[in-house]
Amino acid sequence: MFEKIEGIVLRTRDYGETHKIISLFTREKGKIGVIARGAKKPKSRMASITQPFIHGQFLIQSGKNLGTLSQGEMLTSLRGVREDIIKTAYASYLAELTDKLLDEKITDIFLYEQFLQSLNLIADGEDAEVLTMMYELKLYKKAGYSPHFNGCVNCGTGEGPFSFSIQEGGFLCPRCKHLDPEAYGLTDNIARLLKLFLFVDVSRLGNISVKEENKKKLRMLIDAYYDYYGGAFIKSKKFLKQLDMFKGDV
Repeated sequence: MFEKIEGIVLRTRDYGETHKIISLFTREKGKIGVIARGAKKPKSRMASITQPFIHGQFLIQSGKNLGTLSQGEMLTSLRGVREDIIKTAYASYLAELTDKLLDEKITDIFLYEQFLQSLNLIADGEDAEVLTMMYELKLYKKAGYSPHFNGCVNCGTGEGPFSFSIQEGGFLCPRCKHLDPEAYGLTDNIARLLKLFLFVDVSRLGNISVKEENKKKLRMLIDAYYDYYGGAFIKSKKFLKQLDMFKGDV
């Protein structure tokens, strides 16, 4: 049975001498794996549409495990990402994180749109750091360990100032701070940004302004949260951290 689906290439790996196995994040079926036969051949019609970050329409023949990619049509090349090493680094991180955290064949059109919009906005030169954090938090929600930013995780009050408890999984109000003496104290602005990043659509990035010092604080908090709950090693994150160090030296 052949199906035409829309998707984005997350990852490729070699299979034999001439084939590739492609991880696709699709609108209709969530994350799936397909084999692209002959895609490693230089003159193959599959070569151009099986590159990372390609957004396209793909004709898939379903199988018990891996499907087979029969043909594809490029919708968006995301050239703006490919031609800039920093944009490529952020896009690679988002793609790898998506590939690691999403289960196979679970449809989530909202998350798919957030991923596609994030890549397009990064390609257009929007703030890749903020876009990355906004998408990450939505991905954590899909993975089942979203932080609780809608008031105090213990008593539910919306009155701050809040602290962010990694071990409790969200905000703690002053009365509940004793549950985690090591919780990170937050300014009202940082607490507001964390909530916005989790709940606001990435297309509204233009309404969010974040100072560099606040980006660093937010990055530290989100990284600490992932290290505690996520666990999967993300290879591309190492390069992003090197970029941050370089930026700090400039």
